Amino acid sequence: MKSLSTILFALSSLFFTFQLTAAKKDFTKYVDPKIGNVSQLLVPTFPTFSLPNQMIRMIPIKPDYIADQVTSWPMQVEAHREKGLMQMKVSLGHVNNETWNKKMTIDHDLEVVRPWHYSTYLVKDDITVSFTPSKKSAIYKVDFPASANKNILISGSGKMLVSTAGNNAFTLHETISYRVRGINPTMRNMSVYCYAELTEANGKALKNIQIIPQNNKLIITSTSAQKETIQLKYAISYISFDQAKKNLAMEVANQNFEQTCAKGKLAWDKVINQIEVTGGTEAQKRSFYTALYRTYERMIDVNEYGQFYSGYDGKVHTSDRPFFVDDWIWDTYLAKHPLNSILNPAMQSDQLNSYVQMYEHSGWMPTFPQVHGNHLCMNAYHSAALFIDAYRKGINGYDLDKAYEGVKKNLTEATFLPWRQGHRKVELDDFYYTNGFYPALHPGEIETEPLVDSFEKRQSVATSLGISYDAWALAQMAKEMNKMDDYKKFMEVSDNYKKLWHPDMRLFMPKDDKGEWIMINPKLDGGKGFRDYYDENNGWTYAWWIQHDIDGLIGLLGGKQKAEERLDQLFREPLGVPKQEYLANAPDATGQVGQFVMGNEPSLHIPYLYNYFGAPWKTQKRIRFLLDVWFKDNIFGIPGDEDGGGLSAFVVFSSLGFYPVTPGLPVYTIGSPLFEKSTIKLPDNKAFTVIAKGSSAANKYIQKAYLNGKEINTPFFTHKELMDGGTLELIMGSKPNKQWGVS
Repeated sequence: MKSLSTILFALSSLFFTFQLTAAKKDFTKYVDPKIGNVSQLLVPTFPTFSLPNQMIRMIPIKPDYIADQVTSWPMQVEAHREKGLMQMKVSLGHVNNETWNKKMTIDHDLEVVRPWHYSTYLVKDDITVSFTPSKKSAIYKVDFPASANKNILISGSGKMLVSTAGNNAFTLHETISYRVRGINPTMRNMSVYCYAELTEANGKALKNIQIIPQNNKLIITSTSAQKETIQLKYAISYISFDQAKKNLAMEVANQNFEQTCAKGKLAWDKVINQIEVTGGTEAQKRSFYTALYRTYERMIDVNEYGQFYSGYDGKVHTSDRPFFVDDWIWDTYLAKHPLNSILNPAMQSDQLNSYVQMYEHSGWMPTFPQVHGNHLCMNAYHSAALFIDAYRKGINGYDLDKAYEGVKKNLTEATFLPWRQGHRKVELDDFYYTNGFYPALHPGEIETEPLVDSFEKRQSVATSLGISYDAWALAQMAKEMNKMDDYKKFMEVSDNYKKLWHPDMRLFMPKDDKGEWIMINPKLDGGKGFRDYYDENNGWTYAWWIQHDIDGLIGLLGGKQKAEERLDQLFREPLGVPKQEYLANAPDATGQVGQFVMGNEPSLHIPYLYNYFGAPWKTQKRIRFLLDVWFKDNIFGIPGDEDGGGLSAFVVFSSLGFYPVTPGLPVYTIGSPLFEKSTIKLPDNKAFTVIAKGSSAANKYIQKAYLNGKEINTPFFTHKELMDGGTLELIMGSKPNKQWGVS
């Protein structure tokens, strides 16, 4: 009897454990930062080690995943895609000039690559280097073999000042320098401070340690002959050394590596497990959750426990709210910010408040805000889209009047020239205000405007279309704020895109300053990246760049049926030249399906346009195909430049089964969910669930749909319906129901 009761007790305990495990699912196991680490042509994703939306970031410095040697590990990556500051490497033996230049050989299969934990084994030196981040601080742990001299070497990317601080502590100071673009470029500088302490793995003081400052370098050497683990705890500040020391005290001073790593895991649990999925393949889950991880790379909060440095006025400000920087609106307004408005509206409010503060500090609403100031990049502004989209979704907590002032100033006082945001307007801008389009140059014609960038060019069609969207977004803000004169004025501007529509070509084509068409080949002409007329993509992509007036676009195309046929043609139209010739001129335009480009942001909404043209089943077909072909769960699994969440947000939305085609309209359009069930945990203990009954690779077509139990025959639902919580139920089948969703 005793043994039977023991068995029953063991079984009940096992069942309880199983219930507990089943109740607490952990989807972080599907996150693989290596996905996309080899690029199609330009920039790969990098395995970024950080906490969600936090300041400290580390990326091992090497070309891409394939390389088996690491150049160094930075102590801080100040901006997305930068190589970082205060580069660290390790070595054994005597340190000489060759040591500083030596690369360290790894074994890919012996690496740990998790967002909160990195570890790599150096096969030639028998050293293991590990890293784990906190918010403003981090810990490197280096496991050395028995050796006479065990070295940690740190060098500056630019000019780095080094000083010892007693008790095996030291400080580093590096300056970020950034030259702004334009006719009279100026240098922008800011300081980065580091305070660091060295201990054994158990926190005890190290013996036989030497800290040797050199010019722009630091040598840390242990002369113990035994195996040894050295913990390097450090914190970064953009304010001062004292603040860096406080940041360390607030975060990792009383924690070891394992404790910090465990806290990092919990931080990622919170955001990754906010969406729970059932069904789909393991590969689809890996792609999905890794994409979700990528959307938390930016923006980053640089508030350091009550104060922050602003690169927009060069001053330190006191505030209890986060101050977010590092964003590329041209890429992120489309899907990444709308996703944030669902998953974390409070953080979206803080990010918009940060934009307002940056405007107040600098006098311009930024477009590519970096920690050191606005990075002048791409065309148009799109900041209006962030504010009208959030405002119409009920997100407030920022000065709307000041935001309106800033985005209106951008659109009325600044130039529209690409890569020149924040410069005062020039003659080309006056031409636009008078004529409603940006004039283009004929092939071979010499540029006359000094402010035009020699590489980026005028991008006349892309710029004109971008202005139309921005004017619409500003007009919608004006309408919400009862500024009806501005509303009417900017709605007229938003219609200007029609002035570049060529009815015979059925594309947006360039015009010269006399209003005459420039009859280029819209597939191939315009120089590198088609930048004379378009930008990174050709005229076939920009034919659909009218998210704000899809009805107007349908009218230009001759009605819904002809619009549908033209969209079919986009996915089937040949490149016109061999692929290698095309991509040599257009390295951004990767992930082609016909003339459609999956690897660049202006295409993200295009497959969903079938929903507006009366053929939702074609959206369902295209979305499933694009996800399956171009977003694999391997090192090649990103079809273009990911842009810190730009493409990844498309994957998250599309995998869930819906997408925000027009930022500024609080409406989503339905695609084809990958998973049988997806649940988004919302604020106030609400949840929105998408059930796709029978969903599989074959069963991708919607047969019927129900929203909160009520049958719907539309491929649209509102943001309010989502945030109120509820269930969207889709009955899936292997053949299209061509009548569903047709209005």
